[in-house]
Amino acid sequence: MAHGLHRQIKLVFILHALISGLLIAGGAVVLGLLVRHAVLDHRMQAEADTFWTQRARNPDHPLPMTSTMESFLDTGGKLDPALPADVRDMSAGLHWMPLRHTTFYVDRRPEGVVYFRLTPGDIELAILLTGLACLLLSMLTIAVISWLSYRTSKRLVSPVSWLANVVARWDPRAPDTEAISANALPVDSGREVRSLARALRGLAARVEAFVARERDFTRDASHELRTPLTVIRVATDLMLADPSASPQAQRSLARVQRAGRDMEAVIEAFLILAREAEIAPQSEEFDVMDIVHHEVDRIQPLLKGKPVDVTIVDQGGPRLYAPPNVLNVMLGNLLGNAARFTESGHIEVRVSPDGIEVRDTGIGMDAGTLGRAFDPFYRADPEREEGKGMGLSIVRRLGERFGWPVQLFSEPGKGTTATIRFVA
Repeated sequence: MAHGLHRQIKLVFILHALISGLLIAGGAVVLGLLVRHAVLDHRMQAEADTFWTQRARNPDHPLPMTSTMESFLDTGGKLDPALPADVRDMSAGLHWMPLRHTTFYVDRRPEGVVYFRLTPGDIELAILLTGLACLLLSMLTIAVISWLSYRTSKRLVSPVSWLANVVARWDPRAPDTEAISANALPVDSGREVRSLARALRGLAARVEAFVARERDFTRDASHELRTPLTVIRVATDLMLADPSASPQAQRSLARVQRAGRDMEAVIEAFLILAREAEIAPQSEEFDVMDIVHHEVDRIQPLLKGKPVDVTIVDQGGPRLYAPPNVLNVMLGNLLGNAARFTESGHIEVRVSPDGIEVRDTGIGMDAGTLGRAFDPFYRADPEREEGKGMGLSIVRRLGERFGWPVQLFSEPGKGTTATIRFVA
């Protein structure tokens, strides 16, 4: 899940402080070890030079001994048993042995070998404590600087978060652009935030105008198209009633009439969807079974000459309070598709208290076609004359608008099942 900008900035600064502290700690440890090694090596070399110089003057000169240093000499004779055996074969130079909490320095010369064993003393402890103090101080400094930087960044980002929250609450149909006017912005808003607010206000105004134009065009065009469609429907009714019309003319008139009914259904759906931004369509209580019987009667001309049976199974059709035309359009499109793509077999409309199910034994759809069935203007078989690919798209939009989701289940050659669920 994506985190907010404030949290991301906080995480960045925490990681920055941790990584910087670890790098400084590691660097301090490594540098301390290198400095200690160099200082001790120089000191022990000087101690060995002094010892051998004094030894050349006085063969009985004693080995140097202090509270933090112990010496051993090997001139080919018997060694002190206190000298560890593994140290005797060490190469010349400084050897740190952390597991024994000690350091050995080996100086090999023709005159013999001298071993110095060093134990941590007050100076080394002071150096160690000073290094730890510096380390803690540097980490504290980084933490304070990171915290101050975070507070500054948070203050700079807060206007952007505020602006995003205000815009997220906008109604896309009527955005409240005054909420992000210059006077309403936080006082610490920078020039970039104010420019972004102006751009959002301009975008909101353009979107609102575009939505209004689209809505007005859909409404006006739908109303204007109703008049010629009414003339076409009345004329075809009169011509179909003329007994002198030839069978060929009767078939052509029936096709014109079906196309007119389909167009009326589309216009009705467009009008309902166009009202979405203004007022809710007029609702009334109606019996779902009445709608089912009406739409089944309407598709009968599409099945003329086809060996297809249509059955209605009533498992408790409910009464709904909603715009009945919406269910008319939705069910009419689903039944129309079932009738067009079923050449033989049966169509079953099963009505239950929670929905309507339309099953057919038509050509069915494969997975690819089923995935695009609700896309506007998509047609699985462009060679067919029936339909323009808008029916299922309209059905889905109406279902989403009124809380009646639509689902499709289909297999090639086995038919399709379409369901409308009354969940709202």
